[in-house]
Order: sequence, then C-alpha cells, then structure tokens
Amino acid sequence: MALTDTAIRNAKPREKPYKITDAQGLYLLVNPKGSKLWRVKYRMDGVERKLALGSYPEITLAEARSARDAARRQLAHAIDPNVAKRQARIEASIRANNSFATVAEELIEKKTREGLAEPTLEKMRWFVKLLGGDFGKRPVAEITPQELLHELRKHERRGRLETANLLRAFASRVFRYAVATARAERDPGQLLIGALTTAKVKHFPAITDPVAFGALLRAIEDYQGDPAVMYALKLTPHVFQRPGEIRQMEWTEVNFQKAVWIIPEGKMKMRQSHSVPLSRQSLAILTDMRSLSGSGRYAFPSIRTRTRPISDNTINAALRRMGFSKDQMTAHGFRTSASSLLNESGKWNPDAIERALAHMVAGSVRRIYNQSAYWPERVEMAQWWSDYIDELREGGNRCMAARHPLSPK
Repeated sequence: MALTDTAIRNAKPREKPYKITDAQGLYLLVNPKGSKLWRVKYRMDGVERKLALGSYPEITLAEARSARDAARRQLAHAIDPNVAKRQARIEASIRANNSFATVAEELIEKKTREGLAEPTLEKMRWFVKLLGGDFGKRPVAEITPQELLHELRKHERRGRLETANLLRAFASRVFRYAVATARAERDPGQLLIGALTTAKVKHFPAITDPVAFGALLRAIEDYQGDPAVMYALKLTPHVFQRPGEIRQMEWTEVNFQKAVWIIPEGKMKMRQSHSVPLSRQSLAILTDMRSLSGSGRYAFPSIRTRTRPISDNTINAALRRMGFSKDQMTAHGFRTSASSLLNESGKWNPDAIERALAHMVAGSVRRIYNQSAYWPERVEMAQWWSDYIDELREGGNRCMAARHPLSPK
C-alpha cells in the first residue's frame, strides 16, 4: 500500500527500528529516537543494496519518490545509484576546492615560484581580498559574466573606476589559468571588456620647472627626521628610479668600486634587471647611509625593524610634511621631473633617457642593444644630472652647458 503524508506524520517511534513501505523499493525507516529516514532497496548484479535519500520532513514524500525514480532510471542503464551518488559527492567536493579564491591563490603561488616581483604579488593578494566573500567561494567554473560584473559594479559605483578595471583584468587571469588547468571552460572576464567605465589616465604630479624643482631640493636638504627617510629623500632625485625600487635597495646590490647599483629583475616592474650608474653625489649619500645601516640587509631600513625597508608611502608622507601637497609632487614624480629636465637640456639621446628610467622598449634585440649601447652616455648623464640639480638646489637654473661641455650623442 502506498504511503501518505498522514501515515508518515502519524508514525511513532518503537523500541526497535521499523519500516513503512511505499512502492518499487521505497520505504521509510523509523528509528527509536524518532528520526525518519528514506531508503530505496534495489538489486545490482544479483546483490541487494540500499540507497539513502535523506530524512523526512527535509525530503518530502514526493521528493523521495522522484529520487527513487531517478535511481531506477540509472539501474536501467546499468549504473549503480550508490556509485553515482558517491561520484557526485566527489565532484561537489572538487568544485568546492576549485573556488575562485582557491584558484587565484594557486595562480599567485605559481607566479611566486616564477619570481614575480613582490609588490606585484602583494597587489594580486589584495585583489583576491577584494573579490572575496561569497564570490570568492564560488566554483570558478560556475561563475557567469553577469555575476562577475555585479562584483565589479560595486567598486564602480563607489567611484573606484581604476580598481574595477584592474579587478576585471586580474579575474580574467584567474579564469584563464582555470581554463588552462581544466577547471573551467571559459573566461567571463574577457567577455566584460568594455562593460566598465574607463578610468582617466593617472599622471603622477611632478615639479618640472627648474626654479621650483630647486626649491624642492632645498626643502629636502633641510628635512629632519628618521635618517633612513632623510637619505632616501636625498638619493631619490639623483637616481630617479621607482619609489619601490629605492626603498627596497639592498647593500648587496650596490657596487661602490664600480659606482653602480644593480636592481635584480625580481624587483623590476618590467621583469628585467636594471643597472643604475651612481654619480659622486649618489655615492656620497649612500656612503653616509652605510655608516648607519650597513650592517643590515636594507640600505633604508624601517624605524620599527631593520629586517624590513621603509614603507611604501614613506617618501610621499615626508613630502607632505615638507608642505608639498599630493597635487604638487609625489615620490614617483621625481622620475617625471628628471625625464622632463633631461630632455629639455637637449644634451642626451632620448633613448638613453628612457633606458635610464628603465622603460621597456619593443623588441628583444633592441632591448639588448639598449642595455649596452647607452651605458657610457648614461654614466656621463648621471654625473651631469647630479651636478645640475646641485646647482638648482643652490639657487641656479642654468643648463650648465658651459661647465659640462658634453656633445649630444
């Protein structure tokens, strides 16, 4: 006799478990403690087996019958329902372990092994946090373009246009990695190109007027504070490298005898080692700093611990304390200042200036050529530049061509 909801509700516990049968192998097992469990009895290869479907009332009578019918269809195709259930459970576990956040972390681990620069890795970890929460837990293969767009729109609505676009690009990298490792079939991020508002190109504020730049240099000379910050400030305009590269300078990278600072590729934005010629002024600054921090790893150690360099925003914070707003000058702006004033001097090959700034040029052959062909010119340019900014600091704004008669290359 077929079961009814009334009969199920009225079934009371007994001292021993007992069954209430439905039809075609479906029955309800009533336990002494009151639980009511759905089971399906079937035979496979002549052996009687049981399939657990769940408990009542979580699984209704209608749902139990539907599950029984699905199991019978599997049997009709020689599929053991218990094996299929176990396989589905394994696949669900795999999907859970292949969440967006998990795949993203695996990609970051891969990039770490490949030697990606630490600042870039930190930014990738930050992106994972921004795309965390429920989205990060979603199986990477099941995320739709609309779902990703919903996450990105949260940042766009807050005016974080650049962040939204960077997150889309990062998510796209994660999806492409998932495709390459057979855990997804498409890249939803690629389908969203053009869907977000494009952020305006960000230009780092910089002082390019010689007289105003001289005033900045005088303010740096008068700066009082942590010696690491003070000397990093003094060195920055002379070498005009990226702030992260300067703050992470290690003494093992500096060759005082050859007057060169070699930045390893792991610290460079373009993943290519970069040699920086050091002027007499740069060497003097580093020599003074070495007497203070030479026993440690970093040239400019943090005031809190010598095992880490000064923080990422230290130079900018010092500029603010000196009275220069974020719209006037930034640590990165020293690169713009040097590029502008060196080009305006008319004395140096623009390619040599670009190479000094560690800007990547197209083509591997040309990159190799730039590494060596402009080195003598860059050495001369480094000394000319230090002499020039010394004069600007002292109050002059002449080109100094008379004092340094170097013909253009």
